Amino acid sequence: MLTVRHTSPRRLDVALTLAPLAHGPADPTFHRAADGTSWRTSLLRTGPVTQRFAPAGPHEVEVRLWGDGAREAAEALPALLGEDDDPTGFTPPPQVRDAHRRAAGLRMPRSGRVLEALVPAVLEQRVQTVTAHRAWRWLVTRYGTPAPGPAPAGLRVVPDARTWARIPVWDWHRAGVDPGRARTVARCAVVAPRLEEACAMAPAEARARLEKVQGVGVWTSAEVAQRAFGDADAVSVGDFHLAGAVGWALTGERTDDDGMLRLLAPYAPHRHRVVRLLMIAGRHRAPGRGPRLPIPDYRAF
Repeated sequence: MLTVRHTSPRRLDVALTLAPLAHGPADPTFHRAADGTSWRTSLLRTGPVTQRFAPAGPHEVEVRLWGDGAREAAEALPALLGEDDDPTGFTPPPQVRDAHRRAAGLRMPRSGRVLEALVPAVLEQRVQTVTAHRAWRWLVTRYGTPAPGPAPAGLRVVPDARTWARIPVWDWHRAGVDPGRARTVARCAVVAPRLEEACAMAPAEARARLEKVQGVGVWTSAEVAQRAFGDADAVSVGDFHLAGAVGWALTGERTDDDGMLRLLAPYAPHRHRVVRLLMIAGRHRAPGRGPRLPIPDYRAF
């Protein structure tokens, strides 16, 4: 076990900062314990790691790490906890000023792990979130490996790229993933080393690298940029709900993607930060209209 005590010169809210790295309340790679600690697993170049984050004050967190990747993960902790995130010049819109004040320790995390962010983003394409989270949980539980150290029951480490590429079609079907998304994950896994290089690129160049893979579009690359690159400006254009919610929160009227980008333009390079604050403020959903869409179950096809 390796123990690191990370102290930040700024206020640090570990739970809010790491929240986007969890994919659903039952994500087998992420666990929030009743004592306020957060557990997370990852697969690094040097091997798997389990991390336990225990806040020790408004500026400090104690992190315990287990596994072959512990030392590499310890070196990457400042980036993961958003020390590279620079909010200089950011003035929030009036609708989220209170949320901005309450979430003073919010950072944009930079995991540095592209495939770990890319696979769940692909699974979330064109389907209800609950369906994608169920698929992610099933696949990681079946094909991942046990978390090193004294991890909470059920915590797993994501499969490596070779394993993602070799998942048979019948298990994609059992997970409820249609062939299109399954093929996209496999294509990403095959070129994973090239995709991981994007972490060292400028934001636009990095996203362009991801979008060269068939099946990875602007929405998916934005979702990866927010988590793997710590991009505070990446907007998830093409999201089924987001444009309407942003329009409703900022103007009281629904809008489309173009309208959302116009509304967020004054806040660049912090447009994603505005969206995060809208979520924290509970303004990330516009009022519903009509009946909800049924949730298709691809396992029954």
